[in-house]
Amino acid sequence: MGATSHQAGAAGRAPTADRPSSVRNVVLVGHSGAGKTTLVEALALTAGAVNRAGRVEDGGTVSDYDEIEHRQQRSVQLSLVPVEWGGIKINILDTPGYADFVGELRAGLRAADAALFVVSSSDGIDGATRMVWDECEAVGMPRAIVVTHLEAARADYAQMATVCGEIFGAEDPDAVIPLYLPLYGPPGPDGHTPVAGLLGLLSQRVYDYTSGERVERDPEPDELALIAGARSRLIEGIIAESEDESLMDRYLGGEDIDVKTLVDDLERAVARGTFHPVLMAAPASDGARQGLGTVELLELVTGGFPTPLERSAVAVTAPDGADRPAVTCDPDGPLVAEVVKTSSDPYVGRVSLVRVFSGTLRPEETVHVSGHGLTDRGHEDHDVDERIGTLTSPFGKQQRSLTQVIAGDLACVAKLTRAETGDTLSAKDRPLLMEPWRMPDPLLPLAIEAHSKADEDKLSQGLARLVAEDPTMRLEQNPHTHQVVLWCLGEAHQDVALERLRTRYGVQVDPVPHKVSLRETFGAKAAGRGRHVKQSGGHGQFAICEIEVEPLPPGSGIEFVDKVVGGAVPRQFIPSVEKGVRTQAARGVVAGYPLVDVRITLLDGKAHSVDSSDAAFQTAGALALREAAAEARIHLLEPVAELAVLVPDEYVGPVMSDLAGRRGRVVGTEQADPGRTRIRAEIPEIEIGRYAVELRSVSHGTGRFTRAYARHEPMPPQIADKVREQAEKGT
Repeated sequence: MGATSHQAGAAGRAPTADRPSSVRNVVLVGHSGAGKTTLVEALALTAGAVNRAGRVEDGGTVSDYDEIEHRQQRSVQLSLVPVEWGGIKINILDTPGYADFVGELRAGLRAADAALFVVSSSDGIDGATRMVWDECEAVGMPRAIVVTHLEAARADYAQMATVCGEIFGAEDPDAVIPLYLPLYGPPGPDGHTPVAGLLGLLSQRVYDYTSGERVERDPEPDELALIAGARSRLIEGIIAESEDESLMDRYLGGEDIDVKTLVDDLERAVARGTFHPVLMAAPASDGARQGLGTVELLELVTGGFPTPLERSAVAVTAPDGADRPAVTCDPDGPLVAEVVKTSSDPYVGRVSLVRVFSGTLRPEETVHVSGHGLTDRGHEDHDVDERIGTLTSPFGKQQRSLTQVIAGDLACVAKLTRAETGDTLSAKDRPLLMEPWRMPDPLLPLAIEAHSKADEDKLSQGLARLVAEDPTMRLEQNPHTHQVVLWCLGEAHQDVALERLRTRYGVQVDPVPHKVSLRETFGAKAAGRGRHVKQSGGHGQFAICEIEVEPLPPGSGIEFVDKVVGGAVPRQFIPSVEKGVRTQAARGVVAGYPLVDVRITLLDGKAHSVDSSDAAFQTAGALALREAAAEARIHLLEPVAELAVLVPDEYVGPVMSDLAGRRGRVVGTEQADPGRTRIRAEIPEIEIGRYAVELRSVSHGTGRFTRAYARHEPMPPQIADKVREQAEKGT
């Protein structure tokens, strides 16, 4: 914004804050490959936190330091990188850009007070980034835009700044305007003209990086002309968004407004979330100490982004739901902190990344841990007291000790063995609970089996620890298919889950085909006779029963009726027949799926005074049901889901066509938000096993859906025949 007197924080020590006003919490948002992690390292270099190679003192990188991230060459988890600039501690939260890890993004949004949207000048803005912008808009989160990849051959900063204005400023064009224009250097060997500096529109100064250092100078006449052409619109936008009517009158009256006043209004508008400046940044070139635009970006964060004191009061309740007064960002207030991320360290165990909203957190004190609201994902409700371990400031793989963490700050807490992501930490004598933030539902199933007996012994504990770390993952022990299923957000999410099970918890598992809980039922009335007669010396086995089976309405289950007359089947063996037919019904009669919605009537039978027994009549009952099934038309019933798909209007047609190709029945559409439509459909669950991945493809990453079980209904004969063939091959 202008010449800076800020000094970088010293490398090698943890930045600290003694008051909330000296903290800024900012989250980086953008699609995968936009350059978020590179920008974090460039900011850390400029702030003096890392050396020229972008590494901390022990040689590790400040972000993407996990082995999985190294192997996959992308961010898969939220990372905190604290730096210091001008006496202000900046907690930079680097989030994954890939859609499968949106849970990490939402955790970053929860922990931050402002967002930097990182967009690539060569790749544009994807639909998912637009959706996150809309979410931030809805809650009034302050935002700025950083254009990266200025060195790319297809880079066009001016064009990208225009696109940002059209997309992010569609509702208010005066709210998204560049603060700087690019200063271009001489063309390179490939003909590409690189950005070599910045033309400050407010300060009317040039920040030239041509020499490898940031040099401030007066503009040349041609540069001044470029600045003048864009400066007026920026000033008008700042004044309009800051709602400073007196200043607008002065400006329209021809008064030359001084730079300090304009900068103050800019920072006020940014902090209020009404003005979203566009900046540019690039990593440092060889030998340079600062990346292009990083000083200007740090100035904006420290001067324009809000402090934690400006965040709205946090609503809390008692763990039992009783009302409690909202808490504000006061280091002397009641302790309220939230676990925004949980991870495991092979040396120190579970590590919890915590945002303190009120009070002060200190090492070795006992706190109350409350966790509620995620029981449907394998997370138990809990209210326990725990003694926390050390408090540390993370920096790559390093953990630097802290003596306390005040309201508004973030830090890592060791040895909270019960705390999970989304849990609330509070004083043990005054327990409080924050409502957990909304997480996307995991809708892609991954059925797994232990690779060996040794893995089977460790599987339960490994899975429990895995879902404790990741609230976007749901663990299911399906009682119908008897499968262990991990519900994830996408294929990359599945890959990371399997790798973490193997590398962190020493559990090797094998993916297996996910089964849908099919059912069987009779299509028409049928009769069956079960004859179990054996003689093998001593007491034999003798039981004969005759049954009739008829279909019932959906949802009726199994109904057993006794119509035996004359004692043909002794009274003591009638429950045995019922147990036999119910056991056989649970096993299935054709393809091995449970039989439902039938009435089984016992009509007649025979018994022997010596050889009849409970076991014999159980067997006879099962044989009778199987014989009836062999003579009848058996329907396979498949589960049908109610689907609600939310997509931008331009993708309604392709999504509806895709649903029709999956045997889906669209039951209605409705306008959800401006420019978005909700499609409601009923669709067989067997057709949507991978819909979480396939909808993303059809809608270019902008579609979302929910699903709920509706009912079971008959499967089309041609598909049912294929299922029966597969069942026969399996046996």
